[in-house]
Amino acid sequence: MTKREFLKTSAGIASAAVFYPLDQLMPEVAHLSLEEVAKDERFWKKIRKGYRLKPDYINLENGYYCITPQETLERYIEHAREVNYQGSWYMRTVQWDNKDGVATRLAKLIGAEADEVVITRNTTESLDTIIGGYPWEAGDEAVFAAQDYGAMRIMFEQVAQKYGVVNKIISIPNHPKSDEELVALYENAITPKTKLLMVCHIINITGHILPIRKICDMAHRQGVEVMVDGAHAVGHFQFSIQDLDCEYYGSSLHKWLSAPLGAGLLYAKKGSNAKIWPRFADWKEPEDLRRLNHTGTHPVHTDLAIGNALDYLEKLGLERKEARLRYIQNYWTDKVRKHPNIIVNTPVERHRSCAIANVGIKGMKPHDLAKTLLDKYKIWTVAIDETVVHGCRITPNIYTTTEELEVFVEALKELGAA
Repeated sequence: MTKREFLKTSAGIASAAVFYPLDQLMPEVAHLSLEEVAKDERFWKKIRKGYRLKPDYINLENGYYCITPQETLERYIEHAREVNYQGSWYMRTVQWDNKDGVATRLAKLIGAEADEVVITRNTTESLDTIIGGYPWEAGDEAVFAAQDYGAMRIMFEQVAQKYGVVNKIISIPNHPKSDEELVALYENAITPKTKLLMVCHIINITGHILPIRKICDMAHRQGVEVMVDGAHAVGHFQFSIQDLDCEYYGSSLHKWLSAPLGAGLLYAKKGSNAKIWPRFADWKEPEDLRRLNHTGTHPVHTDLAIGNALDYLEKLGLERKEARLRYIQNYWTDKVRKHPNIIVNTPVERHRSCAIANVGIKGMKPHDLAKTLLDKYKIWTVAIDETVVHGCRITPNIYTTTEELEVFVEALKELGAA
């Protein structure tokens, strides 16, 4: 089957897809091990039918925004209709209780206390709230990596200009020798003037999962607070915020939790948020994390739909989802890692990555690679060309098939042989 025939066939299947409610599907795999479920293509193709997917290309760029499954999307639309129907009665009565209820469920998912988590619009809002509201003084220092997300790096640049903060920037190797090497990079940048260290739970451009607890333990021994960028972590793989032991954590729920666009969370450990200056004024007490969460009137139906995204994840099971995502990433990376002209910018160790990986072709600029993959092979990706990362970020999702990944692998091998 040619690539064109494959895409045409896939489009026909997608348009004629039968919707399988998750409740009906899960008994089929309840008796299987995680490894067996991860490899069960028949099951995941049924999962795929619960999504409305554009047939024009193979979507390997789910990292920006994970498409919402139809089950969640329909509930989101229902919430929008219901809020519109109830009007200001809803806004003046139950909106806050409902939002707090969903935040409590999010807290349970990440292993936090209910009053340590609030709903935001995205990771940028969450973490920039902490950076911008931190009680900086001239000469204070912040430590972060060149591979961190641009919005937060720019926010640190702004507080440097405003308060005289000194930013210490390190660089994370794509293929570290050990956890200790990574911890030492951060430790060597810390001085007695360091107040806050930012670290990615999973680096968005490479998929590299960092040893957060070891970094936090090191920082705490030196009296430094830690803020973790978990934009790609919640709903992607299992973790407990208690095990990480950081002071602040932000995530985008429209990524791997597959909530509708404009959903995020902010975690602040008890006792850590009172010193943060709110971006928007609120009447709550300094100890109440919700004082950092005042954004005025906003689309509250999105908050409600986060609960439906949690329902979907709970039915599927985060363990099963993580196993599948790690399996499909290694499915394609294992096939190209030893190719002399293909460069995988993601660690080979299984525990250092999950769904996300990054790949480049020797002698080919990332933007040229992304354009060629789309124009010639109908594969949608995103080019990354910064710091030590030069390639395309590849982010399949649970609906991605191994047949699609085979098309991608063959495209890389053809380009690598050119």
